[in-house]
Amino acid sequence: MDRITGVQLFARIVETGSFSKASVDLGVTQPTATKHVAAVEARLGARLLNRNTRGVSATEIGALYYEKCKTIQRELEEADNLAALLQSRVGGQLRISTSVAFGRRVLTPLVLTFMREHPEITIDLSFDDRYVNLVEQGVDVAIRMGRLADSSLGARYLAQNPWVLVASPAYLAQHAAPQAPSDVAQHPCLIYSTVQGDERWHFIGGGREHSVPVRGPLRTNNLSVLLEATRDSMGLAILPWYVAHGSVQRGEVVPLLTDFALPVQEMHAVFPSPKLVPSKVSSFIGYLQEQFTAEWWARRAETA
Repeated sequence: MDRITGVQLFARIVETGSFSKASVDLGVTQPTATKHVAAVEARLGARLLNRNTRGVSATEIGALYYEKCKTIQRELEEADNLAALLQSRVGGQLRISTSVAFGRRVLTPLVLTFMREHPEITIDLSFDDRYVNLVEQGVDVAIRMGRLADSSLGARYLAQNPWVLVASPAYLAQHAAPQAPSDVAQHPCLIYSTVQGDERWHFIGGGREHSVPVRGPLRTNNLSVLLEATRDSMGLAILPWYVAHGSVQRGEVVPLLTDFALPVQEMHAVFPSPKLVPSKVSSFIGYLQEQFTAEWWARRAETA
C-alpha cells in the first residue's frame, strides 16, 4: 500500500474507531488495514492505536500523528482542486503550431478573435512548414494538413482543404489554356515541393484518375512564392484555395480545368494526448470547428 493511501486509511480508522469501517470506506480488506498500521507502528517505533473490545482509539502519539495526516489530506485535496480548476478553465498559455502560409493567411485572424473572446488566454503561435514534435516542443495544439499517420496524438477533424489549378491572364494570353489534364504536361509548371514532391499532378474526371508528369522553372516549399510566380506569368500552379482565392477574386489568376477534381487534403487539429484534454485546448479546437464550415477558404483567406 502506498503511503498516501496509508495516511488516508489511518485517519479514517481514528475517525470511525473501527478497522472494518475504515477498510470498507477505502475499499481494502481488514487484514490489509491491520498489516498496514502494524507496519507504520514498526517503522515509527511507537504505538499509534489502542485496541480494546469497545473499539479503536488513538494514543497520545497517534493523536499527534493523526493531526499531521489530516494536514496532508487537506494539502492533497487543495492540490487536486487546483489541478481540476486549471484543467477546466479557459486560461493560461496556449502554444499553437501551424504552417507558414496557412498561419499567416487563415489562422492568425482567428487566433486574434479567440484571444479577444478569452482574455485570460495568452498565445504562443509558431509557424513551421515541418511537422514539429508536440511533446518535445511543448505544443498544445497543431494544425496539420493531409491524412494523419497512426500515432498516440489526439486529433479532431476540422475541414477539407481543396486545391485549384491556376494561371495568370497574361500567361493565358500567350499560351492556350489546357483543355484536358494531359495538356498540362505541355506547359511550364510551378511545383510545390512539400506536397507535389513526385512532380506528378493528379486529376480526377471522366470516371478515372489522370496522372500527369510535370516540369518547370520553379520548385519551392513556400506557397506565397508559388503564388507570386504564378501572378508573374511564369507558368501553371496548383495552390490551396485559401492561398489562391484572393488573387482569383481580383482577376490576378484564373482557375483552370474546373471540370476535373484535384486531390483534397483533410485538415486536423492535433494535440499531445487524447486523454484529459485541457479546456483551453478543447475550447480552441471547438472554436476552429465552428469557423471551418463550407467554403471556409472564401471567407477566411487573406485578401491583401
